[in-house]
Parts: sequence; structure tokens; C-alpha cells
Amino acid sequence: MSFGPPPSMPPSPPAAQTHERKPGRKARKALTALLAVVLVAALGTGGWLLWGGEDGKGASPDAKGAARAPGPLDVRETVEKQPASTVGEMAFRFSVDDMNPGERVEMPGMWATDRILAKGINKTLVGMRVGTDIEPGKEEWKLGLDGPICGYTPHVTGDNRTAVLFRANDWAQDAYCNQVAFVDLDDGRMVWEARFPTSSSGPEPAANTGQDRPSVTLTHGTVVVTWGGGTTGYGMEKGERRWSTTATGPCQDMGAAGGRALIVRQMCRSGDKSVPDTSYQYTGYKVRKVDPATGRTVWTYSAAEGIRDLKVPSTEPAVLAVSGGDIEITDLLSLDDKGRDRATISLRNGAYVADCSYTDYLVIDECPTIAVGADQVFIRSKDQLEKQVSNWIIGFDLKTGRTTKKFDSGPGSLLQPVRMSGDRLLALRLSEDHIAPNALVALDPDTDEEIPYLYFGLPAEAQTMTVMNENDILVQNGRIFFGRKSANGPSGGQKKEWLYLVLGIGSGAAEKP
Repeated sequence: MSFGPPPSMPPSPPAAQTHERKPGRKARKALTALLAVVLVAALGTGGWLLWGGEDGKGASPDAKGAARAPGPLDVRETVEKQPASTVGEMAFRFSVDDMNPGERVEMPGMWATDRILAKGINKTLVGMRVGTDIEPGKEEWKLGLDGPICGYTPHVTGDNRTAVLFRANDWAQDAYCNQVAFVDLDDGRMVWEARFPTSSSGPEPAANTGQDRPSVTLTHGTVVVTWGGGTTGYGMEKGERRWSTTATGPCQDMGAAGGRALIVRQMCRSGDKSVPDTSYQYTGYKVRKVDPATGRTVWTYSAAEGIRDLKVPSTEPAVLAVSGGDIEITDLLSLDDKGRDRATISLRNGAYVADCSYTDYLVIDECPTIAVGADQVFIRSKDQLEKQVSNWIIGFDLKTGRTTKKFDSGPGSLLQPVRMSGDRLLALRLSEDHIAPNALVALDPDTDEEIPYLYFGLPAEAQTMTVMNENDILVQNGRIFFGRKSANGPSGGQKKEWLYLVLGIGSGAAEKP
């Protein structure tokens, strides 16, 4: 796999076609020109755009929900500011053109700092400088691991560090996922690495049935790994083992959610473990809130029987996403600071969409369509297809479960929650006709305002990168990035083609002196 700039941008998104030849160096300027044309066209047609002024005049810094600067041992919670210009320009592009038919590349995890976009690629972490088109040998840094990445966390510390899991080697198919690395995203340095225990999946030996899938997350001062047989907490600074717990009885630690607090998920099954059970049917879930400094259990919550899956979109306030009798999320459960039920938000009528990561990597706190604030949780409705496509984002009170705020997309576009930014909700507004621009907006629950941050277009080849549960979408330091979680080569018979792996959009004023 080699890096390189994709073909020059076509004159308009609807006419976008895949080119086979390598472009000149003016691709970025072409995209900027395209965006300008798209924006002017949208204004000329009297579209849905609500402009705050192209030059950002009159826009005051976004101080709502501003939090203290995170310390190096804190998990980062960035509050984004409204850009000086809402005109979006290409800020980063990472693409390939040499994948073979049938080839598949796993790309687990994507993280951004003020100057680096980092991506997992099979057994390598790659750091690329934002503001560039990546070419062979132009990576800012590359960190090779002993084996393929087998777990990651979306969390990043205040000093731009994160953690990944990787296998013992890259040649044995049954190699255990038993190593954790804590990595500096700015320079690609491995701060430390450690080996953790493994647990066999089911009652049979590991060689026959495989390994319980481990997970990793971050919370204040601690990197936490669950591995089926228990949970281990490592100190962020030196990687020393701070504490370790061992699962007892029928329940195993299977996944940890971090951020402001630490919650460990337990999967429980009934029956005698000594009796072979190839189906390994789990019959219940528990979650434990854990003190990250000591490993002590603060409280335990037992989910109702019949729950088929359980994710943790937020640890503080504690919000659980459960699948009751189906693989889709059917309910959101809000817990108080003692781990007791506060409210149940039922999604069983099918009007709303709530998704968490269902990739092969056991990340239980990555829920791209669920955004949790201090008092509310926001999700989106299903797409409305009458006349023109539309939807809305709805807020639910975490104390009562009742609806609070509603933000309509309007006809011809769709709204998707991205994440909270202080007290505001960052959302992606996607244009259905691909002529009017897409937008990154901030939704203010206090004032019901929709505040434009960036307007931008995307090439036709990259339109599928906006599907949230199939791609990484993150907003950081005034930019929005779209990254694939995996990449596939051309299907049989197709010629070599360019494939976007990551695209980044920033403010047109951000790079000006």
C-alpha cells in the first residue's frame, strides 16, 4: 500500500468520476474552487443555508460549556470554537492507488491532534501531518508493532496519547491478542508496552476455541485492559501495573468504558462451566463502576434478563445501551451516581436510531449516533422519505426519560449527532442532492439555535465515508475527519483505482496568517 494524492477534483460533485491517471499538484486548489462554486450555487438557489457570514464577522468565541484545560493524565474533552470562516477547505487527504483485487486492509482506530492525523493500518500506526496530501515516504512517523492491532480506544489524553492492543506476532493465525501499547500521537513514540494475561473462549482449551476478546480504554491516570479472566489497570506515565482483578463465578469482564469514569462490563452465563457448551450462551450482563486508582468496585448494576447485548455510551453520567430480544439497541438506561435506575428511554417503536460499534474490535463505549451531555442524551430519528428526505435529532432527559429538544433537518438533508462540545451538540448535516454543501453545525439545547461551523463538499468517491457506523468520523481542533475502518481492493476485472482512506476538512481561514 502506498500513499498519494487522488485524481483532481471534477467540476461538480454529481459529475464526479473515478480517474485512472495520477493528478498534478493542483488537486487541493481544485477542491477549494469546487467548494466555492458549490456554496455560491446553494446561496443562489435559496437553499436551507443559514449563514453567519463567510468571514465570520460578528461570531464570538464559543465559550458555552468551556471546560478547564485537561491535564496530561485526563481524557481529552475538547470544546470546539466557531471558526473565523465557515467555508470548508481540504485540510488533509490520505489515499491509495495500488490495492490488488480482493485485497482487504484493516484500519482500526483514528485519532487527531492539532497537527497530526493518526490511523491504525494492520500492524502499524501511522502519523500524518494535517494540511498535506500524503505521498510515499512523507509520513510524519510510523510505528510498527509485533503483530496486527486487535483492540483500540477512541479516547485520547490531554497530552495526545492513546492505547492500542496488538497480537504477539503477525505470522501465527492463532496468535494471542495479549499486548498493550501506550503511544504518543504527536511523535509516534511508544511510551511503554506491557503484556497481559489471556483467557480461553468457552470451556474448551484456548487452542481449540480461541481467546476471549480483550478491550482497552482510558480514564484518569489509568490505561485499563479487560481480558475475559479479569481486568488490569496500568499507570499512564510508566505502564506499571496498578491493580488487577480476577473474575469469579459465572461472570467474566468483557469490555471496559472509560472517559470521565470507568465502567467494566461483565457477561454472565448460567450452567456448569465444566460441561462442554460450544454455543457458550450468555444469559445476562452486569456493569461495575470501578475506582481507576485502586480497582475497587464502587457499585454494580445487573441488567434485566433477556438482554442480548450491552454497550456503555457514557460513564459519567452513566448511560447504558441495551438490546432486549434483538440485535438492535432497544433501550437506553440512565443510572444515578449509585448505579441505580433513573430512567428508561425506549426505542422499541422504531422511530429512532441508536448505534454502537459492532466491529471485530471490542470497543463498548464507541457509539457514533448517541451523544450524552450532562442532563440529556441525543439520538437521531429514522430517515423520513416522504417527498424529500429529512430527519431530526431529539433529546431525552436523563432524569425522567422524557423528550426535551428537537432539531429538524429540514427537507433535502439529514442530521447526524457527532459528539458533545461542552453544552452544545456537534452534528453533521448531510445534503441529499450532493449539490447543496454538507455542514458541521453546533446545536444549542439552551437556545434552540443551529450554529454553522463549516460548509463543505465531498468528492463522489468519498460520499460513503459519511456513513457513521461504517467509518470513523471525528471533530478535533476545528477540523472534521472522515476515515475508513477497512479498505477493499477493486473487485475482479476492475482496473486500478484511487481510494480515499481519510479526508479532513478545515476552515478556509485557519491556514491564513
